[in-house]
Amino acid sequence: MRRAGARRDGCGAPPAHAIMAGKMRTHVLLESHWSSLDHVLLDLDGTLLDLNFDNHFWQTLVPQAWGDARGLGLEAARLSLQPRFAACAGTLMWYSTEHWSLELGLDIAALKRQDADRIRWLPGAQRFLAAARERGKRLVLLTNAHPHSLALKHERTGVLDHFDASFSAHELGAPKEDPRFWQALQRLERFDALRSLFVDDNAAVLRAARAAGIGHIRAIRRPDSVRAPHLHEEFTAVDALVELLE
Repeated sequence: MRRAGARRDGCGAPPAHAIMAGKMRTHVLLESHWSSLDHVLLDLDGTLLDLNFDNHFWQTLVPQAWGDARGLGLEAARLSLQPRFAACAGTLMWYSTEHWSLELGLDIAALKRQDADRIRWLPGAQRFLAAARERGKRLVLLTNAHPHSLALKHERTGVLDHFDASFSAHELGAPKEDPRFWQALQRLERFDALRSLFVDDNAAVLRAARAAGIGHIRAIRRPDSVRAPHLHEEFTAVDALVELLE
């Protein structure tokens, strides 16, 4: 775990050309940075796979199906569902297929399969995985995705074949936003937090990783290929994983 007072958001010392006012860190992983890493911990949706699938599913397909059953148009259904979604944000229930199937009276797993053509890799993600593998790093997938959803995404992309291990929040009993996730992960994976890189698109998750002592953190600005980028002012950020490579 991180030593008291040691805060490290980047991946080692930056080259001279990347320094601006003594504060800017390079987003690129130079060979000197790779040598300080043992584990590469990666998010799934919005980091490796296009978040457009999940955004379209929860913001269009689910409200549409739920509204159709009640004689509501899409916008009216969205307004009705928004408080329910907001109440669960950042909790394990938000990511639970079973919870929303019961809550909404919909077969969430079947609806996801119906829209599975939208499941796709983000540009350059596979290239980054190959580069980390070539350097002998241990690749670990960390996801809030429900096992049903993860299985479907693996079926469509083969994503799990790229990893040495994968951990779902539903298996660990807490979402990545929760300190308990990182505590449980440390017991199971036994990694050196300071010698680990973590990449995610969710600011709340990135803050939790930082609090857990992860030494090297990067944020993804463009998790959804068709939407405007995130700002991520707290963390060194890239549009896509591939930008971490020289």
